[in-house]
Amino acid sequence: MAEITKSEAAAPTPTSKYVNITLGVLAVFAYFFGLTIPFLGPDESRYAQVGREMFERGDWLTPTLGGFNWFEKPALLYWLEIASYHVFGVNEFAARFGPAVFGLGIVASLYVLGKKLVATNVEPETTSDLPTTIALVAASSLGILAFAHGASFDIIITFPMTASLVSFFIWHSKNETVEGANRVSISLVLFYVFIGVSLLAKGLIGAVFPVAIVIFYYLLSRKMPSRTFIFSLFWGGIVAVVVASVWYVPMYVRHGYEFIDEFFVQHHFQRFTSNKYQHPQPFYFFLVVLPLMILPWLPFFIASIWNLIRDQIRAVSASPPPGVRPPNLLLFTFAWLLVPLVFFSFSGSKLPGYILPAVPAAVIFAAVYLDQLAVKNAKWNTITRLIALSVFIGIVILQLTVMPWFAPTDSVKTLVAAANSRGFTNDRILAFYSVDHNAEFYAAGRLIRDETGKQRAFYSIEEVAAFVATEPSKRVLVFVKLVDMGKLNIGGKLSVETIADNTEYAVALVRAN
Repeated sequence: MAEITKSEAAAPTPTSKYVNITLGVLAVFAYFFGLTIPFLGPDESRYAQVGREMFERGDWLTPTLGGFNWFEKPALLYWLEIASYHVFGVNEFAARFGPAVFGLGIVASLYVLGKKLVATNVEPETTSDLPTTIALVAASSLGILAFAHGASFDIIITFPMTASLVSFFIWHSKNETVEGANRVSISLVLFYVFIGVSLLAKGLIGAVFPVAIVIFYYLLSRKMPSRTFIFSLFWGGIVAVVVASVWYVPMYVRHGYEFIDEFFVQHHFQRFTSNKYQHPQPFYFFLVVLPLMILPWLPFFIASIWNLIRDQIRAVSASPPPGVRPPNLLLFTFAWLLVPLVFFSFSGSKLPGYILPAVPAAVIFAAVYLDQLAVKNAKWNTITRLIALSVFIGIVILQLTVMPWFAPTDSVKTLVAAANSRGFTNDRILAFYSVDHNAEFYAAGRLIRDETGKQRAFYSIEEVAAFVATEPSKRVLVFVKLVDMGKLNIGGKLSVETIADNTEYAVALVRAN
């Protein structure tokens, strides 16, 4: 690798600074624009409803869904929702506000990393535009941008994990790669603080991933960690536990083994080792999903990975020239990429968002490669900005055109609104043949549940008729897929009136004959 230099020609001009500021403002706008569309899929609505129930009870500790304990995830997302509900009211924007902020937090963390790299000359031959390049690639990557628009936990874990790993590498680059400079600093403390926050974001992987990534990085570097870092594992572990204990300890005190069993045993170990939660995918699933998450920067990510592998192969047979440092950042980034990828590939349950914590690593690979191109030809800085600008404009156009059409077809919000407009605001709502979890937020307090708290599905006319007979009004609303609509009319036992449909589900008024 060439000796570290900084391209004087690439120094930002006043014009480029204005361009960067404009892009930054547009990026922030893109992250907060479109947060008001109806909740998509099953998870957003459930998580928003859990936060609403905690908000309405004034309880910051126990997550509940439909009044039943809901120990699937930790409380950080719910805390963000509660805070937003206080400010913006109970609505979609408020539920998604925290994830949007955390998405920008990922961008900010990677920008800080870029600034430190330029300031400390860690990366080989960088331009002073590297921080902006990393930030633009992060902000316009499909995975980060898309999940920052959703009320889900994947972006919530990705931000503190990113901040933790960035903090570690900043400390490492200042201490373990410089002779005689080996001390505890705020960066090392923040490494453990953000691990604690990660534990509050999505459970044990919040600690497992950062520690495993750092250990794997040391193995790849073929270097022992310093005594300062080894000793920090003891006091830093205490710091992380203290941060996380603000929720875990009171939860255990209040709920005892019920919390341990559901949260750790079922939703950690059984989710990983089995398909209990019905999300099976082939082993190579994330090898397909991860490249999609880094679009439109995929070609630069692949090229950067190829260069790293090539350089490492060459390094096996040749010692680096005197005064040249190995590509520590890219080795670290490779460990960051590989640990979540391998871990989740072996999981029995796979969802696209699981791999999001690896996306910042892919961002760094792509950004470093783009910056190395800019060292040779400054026009690549312009190309990077144009690509990012296209993404920001594209996402706004998408939110203005496609999403207002698509979202109502994927949500029951319009169905509940149609029923309410007819005066059926208090009628119970039951699910016929299939349960739609999107209804958790929009039909809160009206859904039929079994003794465990799960939505109950009705599978026969006799079941529906028996339930209608117990209602004082002798009527209920029914969510039913259009393909199952005809099954409600068998035998003429019920009077069925379709109120509205969203192309997949219909809401029907069902009365006893």
